[in-house]
Amino acid sequence: MPDHTPHPTGAPQPPPHDPFADLPQPARPTRRLRVVVADDNPVVRAGLTALLSGRADIEVVAEAADGRQAVEAAHQHRPDVVLLDVRMPGVDGISALPYLVRIAPVVMLTYSRESEIVQEALRRGAGGYLVHGEFTADQLVEAVRGIKEGRAHFTPTAAGALLAQLRQDRAPAPPLPEGLGQSSSATAYGLSTSTQSYIPTQQPASPVHFNTAPHSSPENLSQVQPHVGQSSSGWTSGRPAAPDRSRFQLSTREAEIMDLIASGMNNQQIAATCFISEKTVKNHINRIFAKLHSTSRSEAAAKWIGTAPDAHRGRG
Repeated sequence: MPDHTPHPTGAPQPPPHDPFADLPQPARPTRRLRVVVADDNPVVRAGLTALLSGRADIEVVAEAADGRQAVEAAHQHRPDVVLLDVRMPGVDGISALPYLVRIAPVVMLTYSRESEIVQEALRRGAGGYLVHGEFTADQLVEAVRGIKEGRAHFTPTAAGALLAQLRQDRAPAPPLPEGLGQSSSATAYGLSTSTQSYIPTQQPASPVHFNTAPHSSPENLSQVQPHVGQSSSGWTSGRPAAPDRSRFQLSTREAEIMDLIASGMNNQQIAATCFISEKTVKNHINRIFAKLHSTSRSEAAAKWIGTAPDAHRGRG
């Protein structure tokens, strides 16, 4: 017969049975990646903020129009990543860079493609360098996610500058393992020691990945080691799938003017740059807006530089 004797007062009771104990537990929400966007062009800032904020795991916590604002925002918000333009009024991005890398990893995101600027940005601690027009929206998002983990990203122009600097480095190289790089090995295979090394003159065809510590400040580029054999899914072989501008069918002059619009110029500045009247500029812009299916400069610029959500799709 079952025992109906009551438990003594104060005796521990068995825990109630959980009918859902065998079901998978809901995943805990992960912390979103916090980003500061620094660019003096409000159109670019707005486009980047809209693009990044549309991802569930990314949050733009602040925008900045120059280097000083970027440093102040970084101190206040303690972001995980900073996207930084090079040329900005007041304090430029290169000047602000050493202060920012003490707080968070920095990715340069800019139109500036000069080799000396790329090299100086890397010397001052930048963890990546992306040139507008050489990456897709998805590749930008991947770079933001990857930089926090120490995976640096370089678009072709920046990668070319990096390789050029590595080849010009005058610092003595460490000795190679025995048997590698010795002239006797070359002559054994019939190679002449007087043969000049082939150095390609073109930039690499695809973006390059490097592993660097997120807060590292390399003294020279020889300290940055290539991450060989691994490539993220978003960066494919061949040239990166940059915005397909051919689908807009802009003329050469219209494309030139659209570049100037995206850089933040007003009609008067565009007219002076192109040596045409403001009326002619307005006529060009009206045709550009029609071809880009846009009603504002910001919308057209976002599509042109590839930060609009549908920038890489066909026209619908």
